[in-house]
Amino acid sequence: MGFNCGIVGLPNVGKSTLFNALTATAAAQAANYPFCTIEPNVGRVGVPDERLGKLAAIAGSAKIIPTQLEFVDIAGLVRGAARGEGLGNQFLAHIREVDAVIHVLRCFEDGDITHVEGSVDPIRDAETVETELMLADLDSLEKRLSNAEKKAKGGDKESQEQLVVMQPALAALQAGKPVRTILPTLDDEKQKLLLGLQLVTSKPVLYVANVAEANAAKGNDLSAKVQAKARSENTECVIIAAAIEAEVAVLESAEDKREFLSALELEEPGLDRIIRAGYKRLGLLTFFTVGPKEARAWTVRRGATAPEAAGVIHTDFERGFIRAETIAYDDYIVCRGETGARDAGKLRQEGKDYLVQDGDVFHFKFNV
Repeated sequence: MGFNCGIVGLPNVGKSTLFNALTATAAAQAANYPFCTIEPNVGRVGVPDERLGKLAAIAGSAKIIPTQLEFVDIAGLVRGAARGEGLGNQFLAHIREVDAVIHVLRCFEDGDITHVEGSVDPIRDAETVETELMLADLDSLEKRLSNAEKKAKGGDKESQEQLVVMQPALAALQAGKPVRTILPTLDDEKQKLLLGLQLVTSKPVLYVANVAEANAAKGNDLSAKVQAKARSENTECVIIAAAIEAEVAVLESAEDKREFLSALELEEPGLDRIIRAGYKRLGLLTFFTVGPKEARAWTVRRGATAPEAAGVIHTDFERGFIRAETIAYDDYIVCRGETGARDAGKLRQEGKDYLVQDGDVFHFKFNV
């Protein structure tokens, strides 16, 4: 099961620099001109989780394998992208394929780095990109709605179901609101139908305020505006200095990274916070499998059942699921492992209806 976040924004806001740092590669060009990233670059990164190392230490695991997120660097959008400006249609198609959107906003002044709008204003930039995404959704939905109405009149059940969510989504877009704003008004089944339409503005958004190195620790007036916008939309804003993150990414030792960050009054790389925030924004949980060969973190969506979690490891595990021997993370630590947890009565036998809790340590029993 893969989960990915698309990194979007106007040209020259630091998207590709951020992507390079996230993946510790130079796969995405970070040149100072628009559209240098024409094809999306994809990189997978481990989700930081200190619990995994603690589990591995107790179990004496030979390997530690973190759960991962995929990041897609999408070329800069510009005003008019929904009408095809700046190869916009091509870029918009790539955004439709991601699970969540990380919107990078420029919150730094630099006369050597041009801004396509001529001045630095992250709120205006956010509205520019959001408008283009809404226009693209509006165009797509209007075409699909007409087709769905014809099929629904002919008795097509799927089209009849889709119309129930298409109409309020269209009304939201016509009112200048992204589709995600109506999700809380829908029940679970209708939310699934709406998300299945793959509208760009139905996807969860996380804002990244890219500041200058001097503002990395506390942000600035521009990043404060982005934080306020994020709060008003019930989402998150992570403040980073992409240039710093790029430098940290190429340092080889953990000690060198700590010293570098400490000198800048930073406790951890901003990238770690972005990864965790993206993980949270996607509504994901982590469960673990632990043994002498490896301690491994796995990802499922919040609300997943034990068989669904088993299926993340292997489809046979889900198909032949019998039960899940389960230990809560805290119990595993306190009891110093599986044997201690079993002796203390903290190892539970969970069935098919069990909902996975973040930090569960599983051993699946199955028969195919």
